[in-house]
Amino acid sequence: MSVAREVILAGASVTAFVVGLFVGSRWIPGRTVLGSPIGGGAPQHYRCNGLALFVLCVAATLVVLVLAPRYAAYPARHGPALFVVANVFSFAAAAALYAVGRGSTEVRTDGARWWRGLRDFFQGTQLNPHLWQVDLKMFAYRPSLIGLFLFNTSYAATQWVEAGHVSGRMALYQVLFFVYVANYFQFEYGMVHTWDVIAERFGWMLVWGDLVLVPFFYSLPGRYLVDMRAPLPMGEAVVSVALFLCGFWMFRGANEQKHRFRSDARSRIWGRPAESLDGRLLVSGFWGIGRKLNYTGELLVYTSWTILCGADSLSPYAVVLWLAVLFTHRAHRDDKRCRGKYGELWERYCRKARFRMVPFLY
Repeated sequence: MSVAREVILAGASVTAFVVGLFVGSRWIPGRTVLGSPIGGGAPQHYRCNGLALFVLCVAATLVVLVLAPRYAAYPARHGPALFVVANVFSFAAAAALYAVGRGSTEVRTDGARWWRGLRDFFQGTQLNPHLWQVDLKMFAYRPSLIGLFLFNTSYAATQWVEAGHVSGRMALYQVLFFVYVANYFQFEYGMVHTWDVIAERFGWMLVWGDLVLVPFFYSLPGRYLVDMRAPLPMGEAVVSVALFLCGFWMFRGANEQKHRFRSDARSRIWGRPAESLDGRLLVSGFWGIGRKLNYTGELLVYTSWTILCGADSLSPYAVVLWLAVLFTHRAHRDDKRCRGKYGELWERYCRKARFRMVPFLY
């Protein structure tokens, strides 16, 4: 297949994938959830039908895996062409968001004109853009994580086609990863209170991160496992599962506690009535120990399946190193934002929850 034809096919595949998910997001029924106020305005309503979309994609993938595993391996075999198309798609979407949002009242006017333009393209001009009643920021998670699922599945399909079997390392990786992604869509209603949805503007940074960085970069461990034939020792499997369960408990538990408190301040956490400062900042459960233990938990989750790649190469660990830097930086930014928003109340909270991500260290 010529390079031009391969890129055209990749372009058609990416477009059909994103458009199909967008149409499903618009028309498939789903639970309506009340989120947090955006930019000081009224709380937003979100349609959470991502789980239905994910189930449909999983069902279609299973059919292809059984009937034609070579086609299921398409993302792995044509990664470079898909990567080029995803980048073009991301830059085009960011340019459209910038053009549409330039006249918005949310546009910031500080700084030199050239700097404002660059910043607004990179960070975005609007906090909560919609298209045909679909919240674009919430929607972007769907091609991002479902795309990551398809890439990881394609690596298992590639190993099956090339080696005639799926290794123990690859099988455990697929199971742990599937639980993580499936739970995201099951818990989609709780994501309306996350940093990205509440505080980040929607521009190139989030678009490129969702459509390029997550599916292509976060799947590095799966790509590495395709050619790894070393058997999986029982001890390594136990460590991997233990890390996953611990991280998942922290990551999902912290987010669930925050969601329950914001939905009902009278909720119970760890068997006791939720405690808060002035009814605004939760100090029960994980949130009474550290300010961003959900980040710590998610980092442990990614570490749990990356250690299945062994120690012969550092390349699959690039994802864990990147997330460690990203979460540390984001925790610092969130601290700064909350200090400006809550003032003295945040100082009181920091004296209660003294640690950001790692008790006694950070």
